[in-house]
Amino acid sequence: MSKLVSSAVALLALSLAGEALSAQAAPPSTDIFLAPLRVQNGKPVVGRPVNITSRPGYDNQPSFTPDSRSVLFTSVREEAEADIYRYDLRTRATSRITSTPESEYSATVYGDGTRFSAIRVEADSTQRLWSFRLDGSDPRVLFGAIKPVGYHAWVDSTTVAMFLLGRPNALVVADVRGGRVDTVARDVGRSLVPLPSGGGFSFVQRMADSSWVLMAVDVRGSGLDRRTTAMPLVRMPPDADYVVWLQPAVAIAGAGRALWLWRASDKSGRWSQLADLSKFGLGHISRLALSQDHHWLAIVAEPPSGR
Repeated sequence: MSKLVSSAVALLALSLAGEALSAQAAPPSTDIFLAPLRVQNGKPVVGRPVNITSRPGYDNQPSFTPDSRSVLFTSVREEAEADIYRYDLRTRATSRITSTPESEYSATVYGDGTRFSAIRVEADSTQRLWSFRLDGSDPRVLFGAIKPVGYHAWVDSTTVAMFLLGRPNALVVADVRGGRVDTVARDVGRSLVPLPSGGGFSFVQRMADSSWVLMAVDVRGSGLDRRTTAMPLVRMPPDADYVVWLQPAVAIAGAGRALWLWRASDKSGRWSQLADLSKFGLGHISRLALSQDHHWLAIVAEPPSGR
């Protein structure tokens, strides 16, 4: 973490105009694409994306399981409620995990790998963070008093960062074992991503000039001894608001029809274009997820027209 922050702060170059969305604010139609990822001559190479949710409607918020064999995602289908589904990379089969009168979003496997967390929109529209077994059973609320939760990311097995809806919104860090809840920032974007080196996470911060800056948060200690320190890394590319971390100082962002690469070692402090996905018909990239083995990139985008 210290290497990432120290390298990046020196390279900070002093745009995104969109508002952070709540879990309920679903675009009319999005699909999830899987693209193979490899490193060639020291540079990431993105292969042809394959649509794994080719159907009308909302398919979004992909998250790889720790073994990199499956993708959990949110889908809104005939029942008009959002449920969690699983896509198996080997069999290419999709199965339903939750089937509830409530809506579940942003499924993320955490802890010892036997459960996943998700934001549940309850009957009275309250949005809180819940936990489920991997088969969708045994639902439990994780933080009864923390609401409304829009997005979340696990810092470690017990510590979680949460985006709380509001005007302005708030970024908080809490522990499932109890203790205080720390407010890290306000007026932030929806991209909350654990750092690959551990011990922290990244988010995007709206600045006074309405530009957005990628920030890294160092989380140390727990309970009353927990300390959080946010440091700026780099200004985001125009229209980009989501990143994944390929290495401790190498990030990928999506904007428009392209993927962008940032290296802390690049003295220009700029993002360079990694892949133009327009040749595959993808439009308006809105979210990314990276498999744990770094072999697959999940891309949420508008599907090609006329499918």
